[in-house]
Amino acid sequence: MIQGKFRFTSALTSSGWQKDVAVVVDQNGMIENIETDAKDGTPIRGIAIPAAPNVHSHAHQRLMVGLAERAGPGADSFWTWREAMYGFALKLSPDDLEAVAAQAYVEMLKAGFSCVGEFQYLHHQPDGSPYDEPAEMSLRCISAAEQAGIAITMLPTLYNYSGFGGQASTVGQRRFVNGAERFLEIYGTLKAVCKASPLRRLGISPHSLRAVTPDLLKTVLNGITDDARVHIHVAEQTKEVDDCVAWSGKRPVEFLLDQFDVSSRWCAIHATHMTGNETQRLAKSGVIAGLCPTTEANLGDGIFQANSFKKQGGAVAIGSDSQITISPAEDLRMLEYSQRLRDRTRNALASGAGASTGRSLLDAILKGGAACLDQPMGVIAVGKRCDITVLADGHPAMIGREGDAALDTWIFSAGNAAVKDVIVGGSHLVKDRRHIDEDRIQEKFTETVRRLS
Repeated sequence: MIQGKFRFTSALTSSGWQKDVAVVVDQNGMIENIETDAKDGTPIRGIAIPAAPNVHSHAHQRLMVGLAERAGPGADSFWTWREAMYGFALKLSPDDLEAVAAQAYVEMLKAGFSCVGEFQYLHHQPDGSPYDEPAEMSLRCISAAEQAGIAITMLPTLYNYSGFGGQASTVGQRRFVNGAERFLEIYGTLKAVCKASPLRRLGISPHSLRAVTPDLLKTVLNGITDDARVHIHVAEQTKEVDDCVAWSGKRPVEFLLDQFDVSSRWCAIHATHMTGNETQRLAKSGVIAGLCPTTEANLGDGIFQANSFKKQGGAVAIGSDSQITISPAEDLRMLEYSQRLRDRTRNALASGAGASTGRSLLDAILKGGAACLDQPMGVIAVGKRCDITVLADGHPAMIGREGDAALDTWIFSAGNAAVKDVIVGGSHLVKDRRHIDEDRIQEKFTETVRRLS
C-alpha cells in the first residue's frame, strides 16, 4: 500500500461533485481525508469517480473470447456454447490459469474495475484427479490478482451434479466436482490466505440449483461459521427454468427463496427469467442481482427485468462473466439499452425525472457490487478504500463534459477509451492507460495462448 495524496481536476465524492479534490490515503490504502480546493498532492488530470466492482468473473474463459462465434450445424444456444467452453477448460494447467487470469485482471483494471468476484470452478487436474493442494487453482487466481494489483473476493465453486435432483456429473465436468468435505477443506485453506491481505475477501459460489442439491448446499452453509457472501447462478436460461419445474414443481428463483434463508448476503447471478411474483420476492429479500449484460447478450440468455426489479427496491451489480467484453461502461450501456429495446422507451433506468441515466446506473452498481463482494469500496469517502477510476477529460467525446454529463458520455459513448488512470488501495496501477506491469503479464499470457492453440 502507498501512503500519499492524489489531486484530481474534479471528483465524485460522497458529498457530490467537487473540483480540485485531494484524496489523502493512509498506509493501509484507506481514505484518511478529502480536501477541496486543494493545491498540493500528486496531480492526476481528469474526472475521478469510484472504481467499479466486477462481481462475476470466470477468468479462465478469457482464453476463448471470439472463438465461439461460428454457427453450428443446428440451432446454437448457451448449451452448445457450454460444450465448447468445457473443451477449453480441460486444457488449463495451474500455470496456464494464473497467466490467463492475470491478463484478464489487467484488462479489468484498465477498463475501470478495481475489484473482482472470481467464481472459480476449475478445482482438479484435467483428468479429474485432485491436486496435492486441493485449493491449487483458486490459489492461482489469488496469485494472479496479486500480480495485477486488483482486489479480489474469491468465490470457490461448489459443484457436484449435472442436473436437478442430483444427476451424475458428466465427463466434461470432471474438473469441477467436489463433495462437502473436500469443498470445506478448500474453503479453509483460502480463508487463511485471504486474511493475509486487506485486498482479499472470501465467499462461496454454489454453481447453480442444477449443480448442487439442497442437502449438499445446506451442509456446506452449516459448515461455514462466518458471514460469507453466497453467489449462485439462477434462472439464466429457459431450459433451466423448465427443468427445475419438471423436477420440483417450482421455478428456480421461487425454489431458492422457498428453500433457503436468502438475504443481502446472497447474490443471484443472472436471474434472467422471473415471473412478476418472483421479481417482487427477490427484490424484497435483499438479494443482489448480479447482472452480466454483455455475456447474457452474447449467449442469448434473455433480458433481465431491470425496470420492474428496480421499482420493487431491488439492488443490482454487474460482472464481466465470460470476458467476451471487459468494460463496466459497456455492461451498463447494454443493461440500459436492453430495457429500451424491449419497452421501446428511453432513459429507462434513470432514478427520476431529470436524473442522469449514467449516474443512476453507476450509483446502483457501486452500492450493490461493494455489498455483494464485501469490499470497502464504491464511494470516495473517508474510511473507504482508495479505489478510484479517472476519466480523461481530454478524450474527444469527453471534452466539455462535467459532472453527471461526463458519466453519461463515458457509459454511452466513450467507454474504455476514456479510462485514463486507476488506483486500487492507494496504489496507482494504471497510468495514462498503461498498467504498470502490463508488458510482463501480457508476454506470459501470449506464450500461454500460443502453446495451448
